[in-house]
Amino acid sequence: MSTPRVVARPPTHVRTAGRSRASRLVYGVIGVIGELLITIGILLLGFLVWQLWWTDVEGNAVQAEIVREMDFAAPPEAGDDGPQVAEPRRDEPPVIEEPGHAVNFAQLSVPRWAGEPERPISQGTDRPTVLDVLGIGHYEGTAMPGGIGNFALAGHRVTYGKPFNRIEELQVGDPLVVRTADTWYVYKVTATEVVMPADVRVIAPAPNQPGVEPTERVITLTTCHPMFSARERYIVHGVLDYWAPVADGTPAELLG
Repeated sequence: MSTPRVVARPPTHVRTAGRSRASRLVYGVIGVIGELLITIGILLLGFLVWQLWWTDVEGNAVQAEIVREMDFAAPPEAGDDGPQVAEPRRDEPPVIEEPGHAVNFAQLSVPRWAGEPERPISQGTDRPTVLDVLGIGHYEGTAMPGGIGNFALAGHRVTYGKPFNRIEELQVGDPLVVRTADTWYVYKVTATEVVMPADVRVIAPAPNQPGVEPTERVITLTTCHPMFSARERYIVHGVLDYWAPVADGTPAELLG
């Protein structure tokens, strides 16, 4: 007859102590992970505040300063009756030379965007040296204001001052007023569309007609679409309605 095998078990207090150490280890790991997640969340929140709010604060301030530094001469006044209204001209407009990269050469005003300031237009469309720091960018090689062809512009819809934030409000017939040092160019919106980022045909000399010789003086605004996404591009097209020397006064469209 065999002797029963006796298995030695550690005392209860030893087993309890072992479980307590394991539990403390698990809770400690969970606590560290929780703290890391909270830290990551705070960092992400800080990044979103910087990206969606602070870059606008800085962008608006910088772009307003650029407009002031451009120091364009004020249009003449008409005495007690207020600003003098410029007479529209539809003959051959003056066209300035294409400037060097990142040079500020014009301003854009959009009456539909009531409350929005004049925005500077600078040469180039890369983000680090133009769109993120200067505002609206001009596609290099496209027409200059008033020139035959496509005066094509790009701007942020969110962040960095978001100069094209309200682009979807534009309607056919709305004026887009471009000013250089000496000349007003008043374009009127003719169409809007949504395209894919690769559809560069929209900034062709004759928009959406690559290879066609341009005959009109047009403008194109491009920005990301939908809001907070770069999946597509929102496009606004316009055609020059008239031009006027700044010395003759202010376009009626800017005087309400």
